[in-house]
This record gives sequence, structure tokens and C-alpha cells, in this order.
Amino acid sequence: MGHFGSTRGRVSLDGCAERQNRRVEYRTIADRAQAEIEISRSRFLTTLARVETEVAAREVIAEARSAHPRARHHCSAFVLGPGGRVRRSNDDGEPGGTAGAPMLDALTSAGLSDVVAVVTRYFGGVLLGAGGLTRAYRAAVARAIEAARIVTRAPRRSVLVDSGYDVAAVIEAEARRRGWTPGEAEYGEAVSRSYLVAEDQLAPLTALVAELSAGTATVAVGSTAYVDLPSG
Repeated sequence: MGHFGSTRGRVSLDGCAERQNRRVEYRTIADRAQAEIEISRSRFLTTLARVETEVAAREVIAEARSAHPRARHHCSAFVLGPGGRVRRSNDDGEPGGTAGAPMLDALTSAGLSDVVAVVTRYFGGVLLGAGGLTRAYRAAVARAIEAARIVTRAPRRSVLVDSGYDVAAVIEAEARRRGWTPGEAEYGEAVSRSYLVAEDQLAPLTALVAELSAGTATVAVGSTAYVDLPSG
């Protein structure tokens, strides 16, 4: 269940770990979304996909090219990482700044990261002009965002609680009530259950476990990773 540092009755984190884990929440899409709009007989087909690397983003772009070999343009934009630190866009033959940039703007305006947008355009014979293209490509991505299910990702610390059978269910119920996500459990001489908690909830969790178990349960603090937060 991962590497943990054992504690009893307290949580000890070094200053470096605390600084590393002061990271922002961000929004992404739960799964792929697609949309289509038509403007002056040109069709704009948008695919949004969740990705975590540039390699994965470029694979999605390549898939769009393969799926629509007769289309004139496959413009793209993607944003990666907490805070959207990686941002790329490509006009794919459209006039400079009329496709990739407005697509990227649609993603960042929606506060999304770890997402790639590909807009495939089938030319309808009518020139849209620079302004028309800019509006069309931005609208195409915005329409797909409207169709997508949005989730929030946030850093959570993995914590393993070892407790007796007599208090395990009580600890779990109280943890759920406080919004601490329970994970897998192993049953042996004691019940070992993992939880995912925000950094500032480590001390309250440890105190709760100590109180409910009268000091007999142990808390082991593990690593931090970004997770999708439950909706609602």
C-alpha cells in the first residue's frame, strides 16, 4: 500500500515536504468529450482528451489526423500540469494566430489543465477571414468544454491507519463525515485502511484516531499525489 513513515499520536513532516506540497487545485476533464459546429459551411469537429504528458497529447493529435485524413486542418492546443505550466498550440496551416491561440485561450479561460483539444476543420468553400477563424476555433473548443464532465484535482496525502476491529468502523464513519476519502483495507490481526487527506488535515486525522482508539491505533504518513476529488 505504499511507503509510510509510522507515527503514533502525532504527525511529523520536514520543512521541505511541506513546501513541496503547497500546490494548487486545478480542473480537468473526467474523460473524452466531442462536439461539432458548422460555420459558413465549414465543419469544426472538436475532440477534448485528458492527458498528462506532451507525448500523450501528440498521440491524440495524431489520432485525429488518422481519423480524418481528408480534412484540411487539424489545429491543436494543450495545457499540462498543476497551474498549467506547459502550454502549446499549433495552427496547422491556418493563418498565424487564428486557430491554436484561441483554442488555447478557451482552455485556459475555463481553468483546465491536463487536457488537449484538437479541432478538425472540413473547409466549406467560404473564407472566414482572420476574425472569423479566431471566433470559430475558440467557439469549437468552448462547445466541447460545455459537453465535458469537469473534475477537480488536488494534492492529497496517503495515510495508513492500523486499528483494532472494535474501532475501525467508527474511525471510517467519522472520516467519511469529515470528507476524508477512505481507500483499500487489509484485515489481519488489525484493520489497516488507507485514507487520502489534504495536508492541513493530517493533524486532525491523527488526533481523531488517537481519541477514538484511546491511543491504541497507529497512523503512518505516506506520499503525496494529485487525485480527482469526489463530486458533490
